[in-house]
Amino acid sequence: MSNHGEETEYGHLPDPDASARFTHPAPETLPVRLTVNGEIRELSVDTRTTLLDALRENLHLTGTKKGCDHGQCGACTVIVDGRRINSCLTLAVMHQDAEITTIEGLGTPDNLHPMQAAFVKHDGYQCGYCTPGQICSSVAALKELEAGIPSHVTHDLVSPPEMTADEIRERMSGNICRCGAYSNILAAIEDVAGGQKS
Repeated sequence: MSNHGEETEYGHLPDPDASARFTHPAPETLPVRLTVNGEIRELSVDTRTTLLDALRENLHLTGTKKGCDHGQCGACTVIVDGRRINSCLTLAVMHQDAEITTIEGLGTPDNLHPMQAAFVKHDGYQCGYCTPGQICSSVAALKELEAGIPSHVTHDLVSPPEMTADEIRERMSGNICRCGAYSNILAAIEDVAGGQKS
């Protein structure tokens, strides 16, 4: 006769059948339809899957990088319905029918997006890990400026914000470059914006 699970002077003995009684339910999955870089993609994902992981693991678009996984570094920045977001902080199922642009959708090696070309021209990268997020963020930041969306450093909230180095720096402050290529990144963005070099 087995004495597993019985009380002893040292406490309960382990019950080998306990794991069979405590089973975990399968994760809940939902279908998600996304337009990624102009192509409609249909997935079935665990409801806990971040947009970052859906892009990297399910769609194999590995240009978007996983850095801190806490929304602090900006390496995972993508453009969703025209706005930049940290894809590590949002769930894929929250973006049903969204239009998503990743670094792969901005340009190709033979036909670079102007911002990609400017980063190359101004050496706006060193190790390159943060570069996809920096470029996606830069493209969206210039669209914010063109749309007249103010930032924390905008002085006049009635007039459109000016294309200044301070405005660009503030808008890019959520994208960290551990190599410290900030001055070159700024030069690349200013080049695309057609603004004054600082």
